[in-house]
Amino acid sequence: MCVALPAFAISTDQGQLTGRGLEGFYRAGRRILSRCQVRVAGREPVAVQARMLSADSARFVATLRLSTGGPDPEIVVERIRYADGTERITLHSAAGRPLRLPVEVSLGTDLAEMGLVASGGAGPELPASVHDSGMRWSTATAHCTVTADPVPADAVASAGLLRWEVDLPPGASRSVELRVRPDGAGPIRLAGHGALRSAVAARAVGDDPRVQPLLDRSVEDLQALLLRAPEHPTDMYPAAGAPWRCGLAPAEALAAARMALPLGTRLAAGTLRTLARSQLTGSGPRSGMIPGPLRDAGPHLPPGCTGTEATLLFPVLLAEARRWGLPGQEVEELLPAAERCLSWLIGAVGDGTFLPDAHPSGLARCETQAHAHRAALLGADLCDAYSLEGAVGLRQWAQRLRTTFREAFWVEDRAGGRPALARLRDGRPVPHLTGGAAHLLDTGLLGAGVLAPGLLDKVQTEQLARLLGGPAMDSGWGLRSLGAKEAAYNPFGHRGGAVRVQETAVAVAGLAAAGYDKEASSLLRGMLAAAESFGHRLPEMYAGEQRTEGSAPLPHPAACRPAATAAAAGAHVLTALSGIRPDAPAGTVKLRPVRSAPLGELGLTALSVAGAPFSVRVSRLGLAMVEEAADGLQLGV
Repeated sequence: MCVALPAFAISTDQGQLTGRGLEGFYRAGRRILSRCQVRVAGREPVAVQARMLSADSARFVATLRLSTGGPDPEIVVERIRYADGTERITLHSAAGRPLRLPVEVSLGTDLAEMGLVASGGAGPELPASVHDSGMRWSTATAHCTVTADPVPADAVASAGLLRWEVDLPPGASRSVELRVRPDGAGPIRLAGHGALRSAVAARAVGDDPRVQPLLDRSVEDLQALLLRAPEHPTDMYPAAGAPWRCGLAPAEALAAARMALPLGTRLAAGTLRTLARSQLTGSGPRSGMIPGPLRDAGPHLPPGCTGTEATLLFPVLLAEARRWGLPGQEVEELLPAAERCLSWLIGAVGDGTFLPDAHPSGLARCETQAHAHRAALLGADLCDAYSLEGAVGLRQWAQRLRTTFREAFWVEDRAGGRPALARLRDGRPVPHLTGGAAHLLDTGLLGAGVLAPGLLDKVQTEQLARLLGGPAMDSGWGLRSLGAKEAAYNPFGHRGGAVRVQETAVAVAGLAAAGYDKEASSLLRGMLAAAESFGHRLPEMYAGEQRTEGSAPLPHPAACRPAATAAAAGAHVLTALSGIRPDAPAGTVKLRPVRSAPLGELGLTALSVAGAPFSVRVSRLGLAMVEEAADGLQLGV
């Protein structure tokens, strides 16, 4: 998968695009080329290798044996495929004599929408016409062309065939470049090259060789998924993932931007401004909400509203981005939208204690209460900083929620109890243990590097840590979204047993911050092992099968890869090990590294705190040292 949104290309490891399944070049949700097959001297080369070069490019190598005198191939065919619709085909000769070879490229497309391709409903290939130095296809609503350099010697429209006669002296190389574009469309301009320019320099070095490729791929994939707001091209935000969700998903975009804060605040600012423009205004119970679609919640709950999650994440991201160094002027511009989110929260709670679903069932979800509690505390922090009203009311409700939650949402059992998945309108708990409980450990960052209090007390937090680190939840590849012993568990369940990378990263960071190094380290090592198996490009989820010696995580057929939250999770877990807690407005930063140093020595360079490069090193003894920081930034105790 080569991605440079709004364009991407899907290939098998054979390199040839055959038009089967999802193969092809896509732009803006439409397949603009489905078939691109190369033949040299009348034969298909034999594929020998396929690998990613970067998030937006892949290299395919094949060989061709021309003579019958031995087993050695004389021709190497190299194909470099780019997400933007460019492909360069190069022939390298190892023959001891001059060669003249016919090279044919067979092209075709259906110009089908991505949804039709995914569901198997795409139509047959369209007839082609010879156009300029290539081919053209058109329908009533779409047109695309393929141009070639050099100009082909022959073009056969009925077969979609371009043909060259290539002269290859001994040891020489010759190339053909193809470019596929919708009519009138220019080259792709990557949004991410601006938003994450400083993050490209970020490095992770240390005893574990997996940390650097994981961080590299995290930054690459985030860049590849960034889009520009059409009317506000300076504002960039991450799409949810490719190939299925190449548009804005508010909750996922905010979560990814929050986890990527150590790489800089520009992505957070662009995402917040984009979503502030979509916020509902006027009167009524939904005023202040950031709209979002429903999302499947697994086998035990009805679908949940991602708009609720996005509305609660908005003030949290703004408050934490301010601590990491978002300039005060930009914070002030976004404050009215954050105030409206907080007003919606207080209005939705009303005279009650819990934030209920908008769904007619009126149930209160555990994960939603964690988001709401964090939003109230960090929102109150924002109100205090800018002398706004409402801070007292937010803190009073958060205190009331903590007190009630610890009793009403805790299900006692012989093993020590567990947090309920949800609480029904009549007060009955839904007792199943899910990965969403990890959000109870994600309390948020207040001033002076202090973490906000959590919804659970010390004993309950310790019990939750034990459960998340136990075999029912820890698959060895990461955190399951539903415990393996729970009813309706399915290792491929979207939220019913599959490992979700975002939840695993939240659990690792939360457990580490709470001092549960053993459980955090186990989940972290599992996530790193899975990343290595996936070439360090983590999908948003994969099967929750138990890890065994010599096994590999099973891909989920519906997972986006790359995905914004999974990409940001790589940076999130690595920076969590160093325990960076900045307070840029106060000019301080605290370090609370994981004392057990689960990956040995770890150095992180060219992160961003207070708008300047920030580098930190954690020793094998779990001691942290700042190696680079903004002028005047003080290390807090």
